Amino acid sequence: MFILANFLNAVAYVLEFVLNIYMYIIIARAILSWVNPDPYNPIVNFLYRATDPVLYRVRRMLPDMGGLDLSPLIVLLIIFFLQKFLVNSIFELVSRMKFGLGVMP
Repeated sequence: MFILANFLNAVAYVLEFVLNIYMYIIIARAILSWVNPDPYNPIVNFLYRATDPVLYRVRRMLPDMGGLDLSPLIVLLIIFFLQKFLVNSIFELVSRMKFGLGVMP
């Protein structure tokens, strides 16, 4: 049982790390939208390629706001939700598995 608990613990840490990195990528992309960056810059290309698929899906669901793009804010809220709910739930499950605090068999 401890092997599964350690595996889930590692998954939770990796998921938390990936969500944090993606959150910073979304923030950098939002800041870049305020200026006119060089589209041939490799960093700008990476930020666009890393965020466009997610932001595009969110933009399709949002109503037209007259040029105001709220999709980065929505994605950040989703990331915060996943960090607080999913990652913390996995950590709690690991804690219960390791210390036997009432996990159902």
